[in-house]
Amino acid sequence: MTILGDILSTLFERSATEYPYSQKHDGSVEKLCHALLTQQGEVLGISIAGKILAAYDQLNDIKKVKFFQFLLIKMDIDIDGVQNALTLYQNNRSTKYLTNYLKVSETKRRELLRRLNQGVSSTSRLVSMRKDLIRLAVENPELKRVDLDFQQLFRSWFNNGFLVLRPISWASPAGILEKIIAYEAVHAIDSWEELRRRLEPADRRCFAFFHPAMPDEPLIFVEVALMENIPVSIQTVLAESRDIISAQKAKTAVFYSISNCQKGLSGVSFGNALIKNVVAQLSHEIPNLKTFVTISPIPKLAFWAKENGHDLSEFSNYELLKITAKYLLEEKDKNNIVFDPVAKFHLNNGAYIHAIHTNADNSPRGLKQSFGTMVNYVYDLRSVSQNHEQFAINGQIVSSKAVKVLAKSKRKKERT
Repeated sequence: MTILGDILSTLFERSATEYPYSQKHDGSVEKLCHALLTQQGEVLGISIAGKILAAYDQLNDIKKVKFFQFLLIKMDIDIDGVQNALTLYQNNRSTKYLTNYLKVSETKRRELLRRLNQGVSSTSRLVSMRKDLIRLAVENPELKRVDLDFQQLFRSWFNNGFLVLRPISWASPAGILEKIIAYEAVHAIDSWEELRRRLEPADRRCFAFFHPAMPDEPLIFVEVALMENIPVSIQTVLAESRDIISAQKAKTAVFYSISNCQKGLSGVSFGNALIKNVVAQLSHEIPNLKTFVTISPIPKLAFWAKENGHDLSEFSNYELLKITAKYLLEEKDKNNIVFDPVAKFHLNNGAYIHAIHTNADNSPRGLKQSFGTMVNYVYDLRSVSQNHEQFAINGQIVSSKAVKVLAKSKRKKERT
């Protein structure tokens, strides 16, 4: 943060905490919420918002559920008001009546959340609040209606136009590096030395999206390996004994790990924009790169196989390739969309399935999820847009001829 930002943050946080929340002085959180909605003064509004957020932070889970239930019931849409406003607008389609209709057709809690988002650190606190809401809604599903308002606002607040792409290197601030270790969700980073091996060498890159309201919190990051050829395993990518090449010798950029960092921003899409921005950045920095590809996990393969009566340990490598190809190209979820979440992500971004590899991830996690099988998705800049449209509109999955042949071949069980 800038020096000015630090000063403002200190001032706002002090104004929010100088008068700690208590029923004696401020009434209940509910009363503070109503006060914030009716308050017109900006300075006092910031103070009330700070007190509400400070009070929320002190609540246990039982009281947090009650707070969200208050938002659900007392801060919902005024249905009668909506119907009356719509009738007025139907009879007189003027700006005045349209403005009134748009105002009353929105839940009060959405406006409350906007007003809570006034202090310097309030955005990150609201993201943390939604993290609680998602967790508590598992046993209180009615709260998902409240989450709809969080989702709509966050998709607006975290629009791609507000995001800042920053390179992460071994020279980045220690606080950021600690978060990269903590948030890595695909291939665990077990030590600072392991992190150094992923960031410091000439053939490694890492990029993250940040938001101006959360400058020290990565939203999503991607780790990139610069290589000569498309890898067939994650062991090859992460090998300590590999020959480190210069960026000028690299022909292939391998996206081997993409991690979302903020559970409170679930459902807000960053991956598509991240990959496109990183491809543009690398293409400019290293013009000799010809191929942009992933080495990706297949996280639900073993689960799907078990549900369909298959024991992957009984399949030969070739049989495993065939059943994986069939799984990736043919299996759909209840919405008739490709079943595998990682496949769905990359195919929707416009990549195509290039190749499948066995013995590609021998970590305990990789063996458990897919019996060590991984897949390459290629981002061919000449066809990304077309592939995306075909997948988004028609559900068409683009793959190499080799993968199609594997999927169509008949399976014959044989022991390894």
